[in-house]
Amino acid sequence: MSTSAEERYVVRSLRAGEWPAMRELRLAALRDPVARIAFLETYEEALARPESFWRERAERAAEGEAEAQQVVAEGPDGELVGTVTVLVEEPGTTDWAGFPVERRQGHVVGVYMRPEHRGCGLTELLFDEALEWCWGRGLERVRLIVHEENGRAQAFYRKVGFEASGLTVPLPGQAGACEREFVLERG
Repeated sequence: MSTSAEERYVVRSLRAGEWPAMRELRLAALRDPVARIAFLETYEEALARPESFWRERAERAAEGEAEAQQVVAEGPDGELVGTVTVLVEEPGTTDWAGFPVERRQGHVVGVYMRPEHRGCGLTELLFDEALEWCWGRGLERVRLIVHEENGRAQAFYRKVGFEASGLTVPLPGQAGACEREFVLERG
């Protein structure tokens, strides 16, 4: 008898005190073979960050915060095995790429699932929880940016309802490379 991801894992908001586990999960993500096209930060940069950085990052994205939410998947042994973070972008601000933000929206970042936990439906559960958080805050649109070469991620985002918007963002220091925006409007 097989069990579903819902039965084997707990999907929930990060707790501020879990910064060591969050740090370890982020470092694992940055060691993944596709990290160079999935994240803007390198393993070496993250490893060099002080404890205070990780504590503050966890506090900003922990349960109850209004402008960011980090959703994590906890495995049967208590280990954090996956994550997705949503940042709230406000109209009148500028996003990370220098584009003006025209409406209040969610921006998905930091998506990662440990390889041994992929393919069981767990990432979908993470996205369900993250999107519920967005809709519960009145956001009508959620977006994410994905490297043009990251076909696995693009296929997953389409599977959960995101569509390419047509916006592309050139990557600094990577001649000719770009990332594509995917969006999901609340239906």
